[in-house]
Amino acid sequence: MPSELPSDTHTPSRIGMIWAQTTEGVIGADGGMPWHVPEDLAHFKELTHGHPVIMGRRTWDSFPERFRPLPGRTNIVLSRNREAAEQMRQAGAVVVPGFQEALDAAIEADGLDLIWVIGGATLFDQALDVATLAEVTVIESTASGDTYAPALNDQWTRTAVDQHEGYRFERWERGGERA
Repeated sequence: MPSELPSDTHTPSRIGMIWAQTTEGVIGADGGMPWHVPEDLAHFKELTHGHPVIMGRRTWDSFPERFRPLPGRTNIVLSRNREAAEQMRQAGAVVVPGFQEALDAAIEADGLDLIWVIGGATLFDQALDVATLAEVTVIESTASGDTYAPALNDQWTRTAVDQHEGYRFERWERGGERA
């Protein structure tokens, strides 16, 4: 069943997804990223800072403990595991059982003009129904992995590309003008 935007009168202007992937679409391996590109991490921080971020429990767990919760952002984590949920709450996260509840929780957060879905793969698949923006870092790597980026269908248009040596930042918008 597709997710719906929260019914609150303070709905966000946009829901975006952000991830890094290899040219083959790998976004993860064994619970982490199979590369280290500091420029991608800086790009992620710049775009998401000041906005609520929605993530799954495994994405939360993939961050080094010193970065949990991600500073300067309301961290909303999906988890049905009560013990893990309590630990995440104690660390400063808002914990909810499902994607719709995550969207509802984001309504209460600062930076509501843009809500970021930051992973993992299952959450990206759920967000495809409501997101209108995707910020994708394509790492020119053939690293293997076990988790893949969501497929953006023909409703999505690449509207910007910022090419760098070894990687590029791409902006995709649902119904946007082609770059």
